[in-house]
Amino acid sequence: MNNNDRLLRLRYAIDIKDTDLIKAFDLGGIPITKDELREILTKTGPSAHDEDNTYLKPIDNLELDAFLNGFIILKRGPKKDKPAETTQPKNNEVKYINNILLKKLKIALFLTSDDMLAILAEAEVYPSKGEMGAILRKEGHRNFKPCGDNYARNFLKGLGLVYRKEENTKMR
Repeated sequence: MNNNDRLLRLRYAIDIKDTDLIKAFDLGGIPITKDELREILTKTGPSAHDEDNTYLKPIDNLELDAFLNGFIILKRGPKKDKPAETTQPKNNEVKYINNILLKKLKIALFLTSDDMLAILAEAEVYPSKGEMGAILRKEGHRNFKPCGDNYARNFLKGLGLVYRKEENTKMR
């Protein structure tokens, strides 16, 4: 799973509009246009359903991290003590993007660890609280555990299932 897949799955899971995606990138310090966004979300190749998953404009870990920072600001507002300041990684390298994805979605969507476990349970994945805590730890901590693509994919799937279920109950 590449970063474009992660962004596309997140977009569909919680129904993020194009304007909000553009705004989140902008708040994260990477201004993009509608055409660039379309290229980021469009697969290339003879069939859009190939396992290859190449996109017209691939995004790297730094760009996805910037989007997630902007998404937090979009959902929660700027920090009161530091207005609209983006935090860049110290060495301009982002490893373990799945861990970062889960941590920042937890912040942006006001989720608790129990909420995250419930979301994963919707996708029929049942990690322990300790395992979830290890995934959410800071890299370098002795109990840190890298998050695999399978967890991230299932978390986004479960997030979509939970979000759609909430939307259906609000309509009634």
